[in-house]
Amino acid sequence: MNELDLLDWKRHIFELYAGIRTSEPHAGWERWKAVRAELFRDHPQSPSPGYTSLEYFDYDPALRFLAEVEPVEERQLEIDGFPFRCFAVARFPLGELELYWLEGYGGGVFLPFADATRGSETYGAGRYLLDTVKGSDLGNEDGRLVLDFNFAYNPSCSYDDAWACPLTPPANRLAVPIRAGERLLLP
Repeated sequence: MNELDLLDWKRHIFELYAGIRTSEPHAGWERWKAVRAELFRDHPQSPSPGYTSLEYFDYDPALRFLAEVEPVEERQLEIDGFPFRCFAVARFPLGELELYWLEGYGGGVFLPFADATRGSETYGAGRYLLDTVKGSDLGNEDGRLVLDFNFAYNPSCSYDDAWACPLTPPANRLAVPIRAGERLLLP
């Protein structure tokens, strides 16, 4: 049954990120990669049928930030057919990224981004850093939002067109390269 399989996938992701939030960042990243490999390989809800491997940049502690979150004048927007509300920006040394609240089924914070590696080293439409409705949440530290780009991952639609994904809006496209997290599969 697909619904129960999806629920099981989400449980794995929620448990994984709960462990990451209590781990040393590099150790959490190693665990994240291992669990993702297992899920992509063995789980019936894998977004990558015919899984071979996932590719990552090397871990870079310099690409882990504690961002100041500042409220903004809220605005409604639709991202690839999904209703969102922009409610804040996360400011960190490389720039700022808008934070979105998913207005549909139960809500959640969503943070897609793209950078100067998109289309060449990373998925062209961007990657995700936070998607709390699905469990990917790195938490807060000292009252600031953890943005650890080592945990950036490709949306499901990057593996299979059967998946529908909200992609990165122009406001969250950074001009700098962020060589951290998941990358394109190398030939």
